[in-house]
Amino acid sequence: MHLNTTRLFNKSLNTLRDLVSETWLTSFTLFKLMVPILIIVKLLEIGGAFPYINQIFQPLMALVGLPETMGLVWTTTLLTNIYGGMIVFFQLAAQESLSVAQVTVLASMMLIAHALPVEVRIVQKAGVRLPIAILIRLLSAMVFGMILNGFYSAGAYLQEPAVLAWTPEVSDPRLSVWVWEQLKSLAMIVVIIGALLSLLRLLRALGIERLMIRCLQPLLRLLGIGPEATSLTIIGLTLGLSFGGALLIKESRAGHISPRDIFTSLLLLGLCHSMIEDTLLALLMGAHISGVLWMRLIFGFALVALVARLPQLNNAQFRARYLVSPKRFSRGSESS
Repeated sequence: MHLNTTRLFNKSLNTLRDLVSETWLTSFTLFKLMVPILIIVKLLEIGGAFPYINQIFQPLMALVGLPETMGLVWTTTLLTNIYGGMIVFFQLAAQESLSVAQVTVLASMMLIAHALPVEVRIVQKAGVRLPIAILIRLLSAMVFGMILNGFYSAGAYLQEPAVLAWTPEVSDPRLSVWVWEQLKSLAMIVVIIGALLSLLRLLRALGIERLMIRCLQPLLRLLGIGPEATSLTIIGLTLGLSFGGALLIKESRAGHISPRDIFTSLLLLGLCHSMIEDTLLALLMGAHISGVLWMRLIFGFALVALVARLPQLNNAQFRARYLVSPKRFSRGSESS
């Protein structure tokens, strides 16, 4: 009896050590990507570079039926995150008479393309080439914005004035406050990654992961995503690209997921990630759920299903040259 208890204790202790080590290695990989980029973006903000970068995106707003001033909202979102874009949006929204359709278009573009310096670096580290990662996010956001604008305009849908459901507090501009907020965010990331890894182990032990894969197999087959990437894709869809991407980095390096599945999974996560939190933020801006949730899901699934059927995606040479970097994968998965 005592021997069994000792063995159980030692096994639990080893499992805990493995979990702590795995959590730290995964978090550290993410931090090496995030911290330098966060500092660079903050320096650009302090140096007043955002308005100059905005000159690139400002003319594009006419293509999606938005006033040019909304270009600064999207620029801020692209370089920082959705929260940063929301602060600029609420400051400018009082000066513009935006319809619900216009806010929905803007919010949908923000949900697809935001925090690019951090997120596309994570995608690149997981294996997708940087130019294609940037192109996917920007081009998809623009195309989806044009589709939404055309749909709402043709049917005269959601043309009533938008009502702001909430106005965020203006953040403290002091650098010390910004540093403290980033440290708290990084600490929270460690906690969440530890919880996710624990949950994945529990789901595997209980056989729930296999059940989830079996239930989602028809949809995954349609989207061209293999069963090995199922649970990590679900994490990205619900909690965000940073967490799903961090785990995909770990799995791709271990050779557990093929380059093809990495690309299709990250393509889907680029279009539809953090579906709960981000959708709620868009609704607070005054957007309509039809665009920021349902049509975004349809657009994302349809695009991934289409790309998954392109012959080039199944061509290992084309994939290695244009889409994914073989150096990011173990030898066992490169030929997949």
